[in-house]
Amino acid sequence: MDDRKQVLLRIDPAVHNALAQWAGDEFRSLNAQIEMLLRRALDDAGRMPKKARPLPKRGRPPSR
Repeated sequence: MDDRKQVLLRIDPAVHNALAQWAGDEFRSLNAQIEMLLRRALDDAGRMPKKARPLPKRGRPPSR
């Protein structure tokens, strides 16, 4: 089972719309776009935890 954390995020509607547009342009969900940006910021700041798992692969899951 997925043990990813859920976070309630309150942001300005204009920022939300800009993020949603950006996510759509890159074929990501808004949630995936925010996580990608947060991970990039952590990495740039040298604060990415070593034990952080990679982002899940985009697209459809493989058929079994």
